[in-house]
Amino acid sequence: MTEIRASTILPARREPVTLPTADGLALVGELAQPLDRPPAATLICLHPLPTAGGMMDSHVLRKASYRLPALAGLAVLRFNTRGTSSEQGTSEGAFGDGVAERLDVAAAISYATGRDLPDRWLVGWSFGTELALRYGNDPAVSGAILLSPPLIRAGTADLDGWAATGRPLLALVPELDDYLRPDEARARFARVPQAEVVGVDGAKHLWVGEKYVSIVLNQIVRRVSPAAWPLPTEWKD
Repeated sequence: MTEIRASTILPARREPVTLPTADGLALVGELAQPLDRPPAATLICLHPLPTAGGMMDSHVLRKASYRLPALAGLAVLRFNTRGTSSEQGTSEGAFGDGVAERLDVAAAISYATGRDLPDRWLVGWSFGTELALRYGNDPAVSGAILLSPPLIRAGTADLDGWAATGRPLLALVPELDDYLRPDEARARFARVPQAEVVGVDGAKHLWVGEKYVSIVLNQIVRRVSPAAWPLPTEWKD
């Protein structure tokens, strides 16, 4: 047995993908699926703010793709929003300040649907939570998991839209977040009856440290694939 560490990459079927948008752009992405079974559910990852370094390889999303296909049987779709670069390449277009990215979210949902990926959940981080709340309340989406939601671009109308559809929201809020801390988050999300807000003691906005990455991945799996929760801390070679 091998201990799962920050750098661990577990077996999966990984393939580069291209997501076409309705306005004619090609977005760079990757799909990771379980090696030996159909996926039990799907994570569509929406990365942090690209103008502050956010991309599909932002560490929590990358580690989700490295671990969760093997540990939890999940498909993990990551991609760069328009104009964003990573090791996989640069998506066409230019940063749209969270407005034009509506088409990027739609492209990712459409791609996952077209590939018959099951039980599709959005996983947004920071800026990605704003995209999820504003543009991800879609019949093809089961729910959304929000990491460090700032609730800056997304407002009460977006929250009311989620309340109306009843689609579940799980917000993971760092105790020491730079933008929105647990008590305020609970007050803001109270207008969404089905929203669950989990405060994470000691965590900061960027979830630095294996302790906090493990908490995030376990919370995702608890909601999306409870049969695989809690995640093991070792892997059989």
